[in-house]
Amino acid sequence: MEQALDMVKIAYQALDDKLAEDIKVIDIRGISVVADYFMIANGTNKNQVQAIVDNVQEELEKAGYQMKQMEGYRGGSWVLLDFNDIIIHVFDKENRLFYDLERIWKDGVEINMNE
Repeated sequence: MEQALDMVKIAYQALDDKLAEDIKVIDIRGISVVADYFMIANGTNKNQVQAIVDNVQEELEKAGYQMKQMEGYRGGSWVLLDFNDIIIHVFDKENRLFYDLERIWKDGVEINMNE
């Protein structure tokens, strides 16, 4: 649990460093066994989405966390990074609105990282 929160903090900073928009952290421990936290953010275009993803992966791996898998990188419209305890979704704006993961996971608890 402590490790998952540490990963969230590192990923949040990495997302923020590359100007990811509307970063959401959702605690899904009470409703899913898939992961402890979902993180959702978006970039404005494919290049920014890929730069955000590269930075998140680099920062988490620098801190010693191994990525289990990544999907969608080449397309750049929705990239999923699976780090076991946390799953990070980075969208372009259009696909984020379309898939609306926040609504799907609304039973989770949104965490305010600025507190």
